[in-house]
Amino acid sequence: MKRNSIFILLICAASIRVQAEEYPKDTLRIVDIEEVVVIASPKENRKLREQPVSVTLLSQQDMQTNQVISIKDLTSVVPNLFIPDYGSRLTSAIYIRGIGSRINTPSVGLYVDNIPYIDKSAFDFNYHEIERIEVLRGPQGTLYGRNTMGGLIQVHTKSPFSYQGTDLQLGAGSYNRYNGSVTHYHRISDTFAFSAGGFYEHTSGFFRNAARNNERIDKADAGGGRLRGIYLPTENLKLDLNISYEYSDQGGYPYGLYDPETKKTAQPAYNDKSSYYRGLFNTGLNIEYQAQHFTLNAATGFQNLKDRMFIDQDFSPKDIYNIEQKQKIHTLSEGIVLKSKPGRRWQWTTGVFGLYQWLHTNGPVLFKEEGVKDLLEANINSYFPDLSSINMGMDLEINSPEILVTGKFDTPVFNFAVYHQSTLRDLFTRGLSATVGLRLDYEKNSMKYHSGSEIDYSFSLTSPMMPIHLDLTDSPLLEGKLKNDYVQLLPKFSLQYDFNPGNNVYVNVAKGYRSGGYNIQMFSDLIQSCMQNDMQATINTHVSETLDQYAGQGMPAYVIDMIKSNLPEAGEDPDIKASTVYKPEYSWNYEIGSHLTLSDRRMWLDLSAFYMDTRDQQISRFARSGMGRITVNAGKSHSYGAEAAWRAMITDAFGVNLSYGYTHSTFRDYQTREYEENDSSDENTGVQDVTNYKGNYVPFVPQHTLNTGAHYTWTLANSSCLDQIRLDANYSGAGKIYWTETNQVRQNFYGTLNGVLSFIKGGGQIDLWVRNALNTKYNTFYFESMGNGFAQKGRPVHFGMNLRCRF
Repeated sequence: MKRNSIFILLICAASIRVQAEEYPKDTLRIVDIEEVVVIASPKENRKLREQPVSVTLLSQQDMQTNQVISIKDLTSVVPNLFIPDYGSRLTSAIYIRGIGSRINTPSVGLYVDNIPYIDKSAFDFNYHEIERIEVLRGPQGTLYGRNTMGGLIQVHTKSPFSYQGTDLQLGAGSYNRYNGSVTHYHRISDTFAFSAGGFYEHTSGFFRNAARNNERIDKADAGGGRLRGIYLPTENLKLDLNISYEYSDQGGYPYGLYDPETKKTAQPAYNDKSSYYRGLFNTGLNIEYQAQHFTLNAATGFQNLKDRMFIDQDFSPKDIYNIEQKQKIHTLSEGIVLKSKPGRRWQWTTGVFGLYQWLHTNGPVLFKEEGVKDLLEANINSYFPDLSSINMGMDLEINSPEILVTGKFDTPVFNFAVYHQSTLRDLFTRGLSATVGLRLDYEKNSMKYHSGSEIDYSFSLTSPMMPIHLDLTDSPLLEGKLKNDYVQLLPKFSLQYDFNPGNNVYVNVAKGYRSGGYNIQMFSDLIQSCMQNDMQATINTHVSETLDQYAGQGMPAYVIDMIKSNLPEAGEDPDIKASTVYKPEYSWNYEIGSHLTLSDRRMWLDLSAFYMDTRDQQISRFARSGMGRITVNAGKSHSYGAEAAWRAMITDAFGVNLSYGYTHSTFRDYQTREYEENDSSDENTGVQDVTNYKGNYVPFVPQHTLNTGAHYTWTLANSSCLDQIRLDANYSGAGKIYWTETNQVRQNFYGTLNGVLSFIKGGGQIDLWVRNALNTKYNTFYFESMGNGFAQKGRPVHFGMNLRCRF
């Protein structure tokens, strides 16, 4: 660490021609990021804080203060936003106001430079060139459509017309954490500018695997680059091309056994090394044409994602089973928007949007030796009757040491929408405006599936007279195609009253929806059911044939009839549609709020209160067998709460901020039914238990989120060594969080103390940072599988140094 620090200091001392950022510094006024940078949102006519929406804006300084380097670092920085940092980059579960998703369809949208990221597998990427982030809370379906019912996150990279020179960043920290990035911004002429840069990061990981000689579980390497070019062929036409690629190669899933009595999480201990690899390519072209009375925007996006996940799914030292999942995703999107010029009484936006996503998933499940014996073989033998009273017995033995369940799935999605939103200002009186919007959204999805297995086994019937031994083989197979389509109308109604510059109050009513889909994770369970049915049918056929032969050899008829009557009958094959399809989720959001700019712009205050009614809420849970997570519809739920964000410059050098969110999210109607395994085809006779979750809290939704902080800047006017020293400190917390629908396991409120000490000279800067300085112990994730609970601990205290040189 000492050598790394000396190396960084030498580089900083050697940097020349450094230039300070052109942001206002040390002013009593709050810096409005929407005024400092050129806003180029194709759908909004006004700044976001001038609109009837609950929004949080984060500048580069805000991201540095809160150490935001990826999407998961936004937790609690934004009121009522929770993104648990667990698993790997594949897992980006985003929750806003009681709405969220751990798997399958996201409930919060993500746009990067006006290009939508459709799949959650692509959400977690490096923020090394990010200029600002906007988080809109509540349904944004009218303008942004599907899967934005919880809200929308918009990420904007730096424009080469706004920044010039080279930005070099290097860092080192505890747990062998290293990172570096360099980006060059060059404005060739008044009509063309470009930027090019790359990054690399490494960490040795925070957690160890007790079953693998205490090796690091979450070791990670990532790297990538971005190229952006902006061309202005005429004064009213702009072409903006953005190309990026990022790879990540990491271990993951440091889940340890959780003891509900002591409420302690054990060290992870599983025998198969788990990992995740992803290659992510994105390209987007934004075209903007400024006509006399309107602005035309066209945004074309293409994304290619290829990844591989491997998990020891039993999370134990035993050889039970593991899962591999490979995804290949190609997404093409196009959005065309016409909007009025700003500053007019009637402001309007009209647009069309379309996307097509190709998704191929290869997800084999491998049952290993103990899994074959303890899960498959034991389960099938449990269906044979006990005939010991008549000195007989039935027994099945699987001869295959391992059984592979294959799974190949194609799940394409097509979406098309047309929408319009109008705002009429100074309605009836000066300052009052009304907004009405409507979106027609059509979606078609399908699933082509091919899942199967092969099994060699022996069946034995012990009998005092004529025993039977059979060597048999079965090859269960599920193959077919399902398709669904949905049509949605997504309206929005708002009233807003503006008083004084930068001050308003508003009411907002909007509908959101999250599209339905398919649980491809269920096919391992379904194949097991088919395997059991096929084996029982094969055994019945061959035993009956053998008994018929024994009848000719003198076996009494009553003995034959008794044996046949005790053979388990094969059940019906599962209903694929009923087992795999989950429906869309709908919500209505009712909100009242205010944006206030006070004390000559030295203070900002944003307030909101909301009520959200949700139907067919999509909940993630493990299948009954424990083999993979599935999405189910949970009837009805409702959420209500409030949000407050306050920031102020007390003096030229001293500023404070506070953001708080409260959410009360409970089920109004949610029941689950369990069925006897041997009667699963008859729900009327097979009901084992009915569990009613009405009144329980929705899992993974923190009741409170909190972020409070302060910064102080010392300006050294007469110093030749430094221009400024800046201290940033913040406390970020969340809880109480219930992890399951039963509400039996929870994470109480916890908080982490974080800080940054910066030494600034011109365009050079050295940051000393620490995260979780008090080493707070907490769990960031919990789930239940195969009768056990597992959790991932939060990261312990870690610290480091960053260098930034701009020249």
